[in-house]
Amino acid sequence: MSLPIHHHAPRGPEALQLLVGDLTLRRGRVHEFCGSSRVALAAMVMAKSTGPVVWIRPAWVPERLNAAGLQPLADPARLILAQADRDEGLLWAMEESLRSGAAPLVVAELLAPPALTPIRRLHLAAEAGAEAARREGWTQPLGLILLPGQGGAQGIESRWQMRPVPSPSLLWSDAACWHLSRLRARLLPPASWTLQRRAGGEEVLTGVPFEEPGTAK
Repeated sequence: MSLPIHHHAPRGPEALQLLVGDLTLRRGRVHEFCGSSRVALAAMVMAKSTGPVVWIRPAWVPERLNAAGLQPLADPARLILAQADRDEGLLWAMEESLRSGAAPLVVAELLAPPALTPIRRLHLAAEAGAEAARREGWTQPLGLILLPGQGGAQGIESRWQMRPVPSPSLLWSDAACWHLSRLRARLLPPASWTLQRRAGGEEVLTGVPFEEPGTAK
């Protein structure tokens, strides 16, 4: 059975609403998205933010981010795409982007969980970028690291996993359905939801408690 939502999520200017209700992300910190639909989840956060978005990717990976493919969820014109030749370069680019405060949202695609020290540096950079962001008229920067599988970076503010939920009723429509889990958070317990986006609408995302098959209500 899903754990209840505790009402300790950050609110106001220090938080960005992830989807609905208390599903928020604390600004000035770094969060982790994992699972097969992590890019889609990052696009949803992008849609909830304003201003430019720095998106950093490994240059040695043959797959490329299809910016136009983000269009149903977020405006790809806001993207500033960057590439790095090494793992260290990905983290360096993210750190400098957060510290500059020039973009309210910084996303980095990683192939393996970084160590604790680089994550701490990213948190400090996001906090340092707050003053620069205010001068630019932006909110305090927020960092997202995208990792495959179950993720596992140490020291992150929160960890979220999203994967698609197959449904015969959605095969012939523009709708989509996902299983979203909050695996870790500093102030909130683990919890899961079914997230559905209805066909033909913008910003129509609804979250409801998710029950694993066979669990008691």
